[in-house]
Amino acid sequence: MPVSTRTRRALVASSLSSLLLGGCAVWPSDTGSSGGVRGGITVGFVNGGTTEFHTCLQEAVERTARSYSVTLHTANSRQDADDEVTNIEDMIARGVDALIVQTVDVEALKGDIARAKAAGVPIFLTSVAPEDTSGLLGAVVVDLKQVGELDAEWIEEDAADREVTVGVIAGAPGAASDLLTGAFTERLPDNAEVVANAPGMYDPAKARTVARAMIGDRPDLDYAFVANEEMAFAARKAFDAAGAKDVRIVTVNGTDEALAALKDGRLSATVSNSAADTGELAVKNVVSLLREDGRADRIDKTPVRLVTKDNADTAPLYCPQQD
Repeated sequence: MPVSTRTRRALVASSLSSLLLGGCAVWPSDTGSSGGVRGGITVGFVNGGTTEFHTCLQEAVERTARSYSVTLHTANSRQDADDEVTNIEDMIARGVDALIVQTVDVEALKGDIARAKAAGVPIFLTSVAPEDTSGLLGAVVVDLKQVGELDAEWIEEDAADREVTVGVIAGAPGAASDLLTGAFTERLPDNAEVVANAPGMYDPAKARTVARAMIGDRPDLDYAFVANEEMAFAARKAFDAAGAKDVRIVTVNGTDEALAALKDGRLSATVSNSAADTGELAVKNVVSLLREDGRADRIDKTPVRLVTKDNADTAPLYCPQQD
């Protein structure tokens, strides 16, 4: 029978009290160079959504956990910060050794980081991290500032000195999307004007609606920056249906479908950042940091790369098939 929210919170509170009053809360960084978790490791993974990125990330986390004999529990917050809180509380109550979190909103997560740390369940973030990482076990981050800047730099080069208009279809407000789109718009040259900016919520149907309205309001649109490739394909269809086939789309991820679209001209540029690399690094680094073997950096980075038609054939695999 499902556990009520009140009961779940009581269990979490009880777990916290027992750990803290008993003096047995263990934070891995406090155990000393010879300390750390020994034996089997249990990890919780709280995913933030159901896009291709999130799906590939989870596949990589699951695959790597199996290869390291890590017991893994998973949950999905579906872009809802309240669900994320509940999922994290559930994982704490399960008594996992650490939590990997693809957060919906890094700012809203701060309270949960402190609560989890108090319970001896450190949090490891994927994709993004707060400026102050001292409360984390660690993180594998995509340098979203660099990602946004790479797309903006491509527009700068492509536009040359022409005055151009740019539309932005962001993801969901908060965390990754804000960092990404903010870096993109700040890096655009003075001759590129952002004339529309709206969230697509990482939902292709929503992105199609946004793109349709955008091109209706600004039929002179030259470029569109779209926060992931699933939305970019939906925007492409909306622009084409409106007779705006010349709008050049720049986006993010580097999936196989996007590489094909670069070659046939549906997309103009993307920034490769493999979700599989992020998931694999997350599990490897969590195991290393819990065991304190000195083999992992606390804050690691997923490699990123600008991909266009010219170099699409040499782009890294975004989401390799599971073994």
